[in-house]
Amino acid sequence: MHGTIAADAGVTSAQLLTVQVADARAEARDVMTFELRAPGGGELPPFEPGSHLDLHLPNGLLRQYSLTNDWRERDRYVIGVGRAESSRGGSVYVHSHLRAGMQLKISPPRNNFPLDPDAERFLFIAGGIGVTPIMAMIRWCVAHSRPWRIIYASRSRQRAAFYEEICGLAESCAQFHFDDEAGQVLDVAQAVSSWSPGERIYCCGPTPLMEAVKSLTAKLPADTVRFEWFTVPESDEPEESDSFSVRLERSGKEFQVPADRSILEVLEENGFEVPFSCREGLCGTCLTNVLAGEPDHRDYVLSDEERASGKLMTICCSRAKSASLTLDL
Repeated sequence: MHGTIAADAGVTSAQLLTVQVADARAEARDVMTFELRAPGGGELPPFEPGSHLDLHLPNGLLRQYSLTNDWRERDRYVIGVGRAESSRGGSVYVHSHLRAGMQLKISPPRNNFPLDPDAERFLFIAGGIGVTPIMAMIRWCVAHSRPWRIIYASRSRQRAAFYEEICGLAESCAQFHFDDEAGQVLDVAQAVSSWSPGERIYCCGPTPLMEAVKSLTAKLPADTVRFEWFTVPESDEPEESDSFSVRLERSGKEFQVPADRSILEVLEENGFEVPFSCREGLCGTCLTNVLAGEPDHRDYVLSDEERASGKLMTICCSRAKSASLTLDL
């Protein structure tokens, strides 16, 4: 990942931005795109390809959505939202209630899925609505004349968001797979076998696709593959947890973290307000600098390099391998 994420990467209510829905339209079957602009016009904070923002919905829910538009645009953010069959209320609400003219609160964009500008070539593997963060990456590649290709799987052509746009950008670089037309799901092993040295892989989509790509690329060189997880992968066996102590460098306070509680929960119980969102290690809101001790990383946002450095951790789910940790809080 290029650029260190600071400990205050989270967003307080005072830092939230007010935006207006400038346009809402159907992009594909069960997929809508929303254009967000500053009320009355004006510039919005910049973002990089792969970035997402937190959408604070009027019904009290908080959801993260990737930015799909050109990173050079400073006057708008465009997000794509798929209506999930097993929705916990977020996507259904967005599809049913968000309309042009409405005002919303959002976080400034942040990036847990950054594009490596030094890579020789790019292979994007997308499944369904997982194409959203990759759209901004494709635009970057086109703008910089960088070699890229995409393998994009969808249940049907009608459900493939941004299909026409991808074809317009460079149809020769795109390999589409539609389950209903092929009579089967994407052969992930065959897709991954087309990889060649020097090519960086970026993957986003349903958990089965992501898990397959992760397994099949396990022996590739370090940092060859990056993932953007929508949900926490299911695990056959829960990870073991031990208690440990956590010291807060700025306040000088020290607390014991039991095996059945997270650092975030312990801090909340003791009156500390720490920014968070997902509580699952997916969004990066609670990333915190580690000053001493060895973290036990259980997140889905840090790169292998960042994990190895031991300087950052998600306090919502990650724990400690050492008896204690010292955090920059």
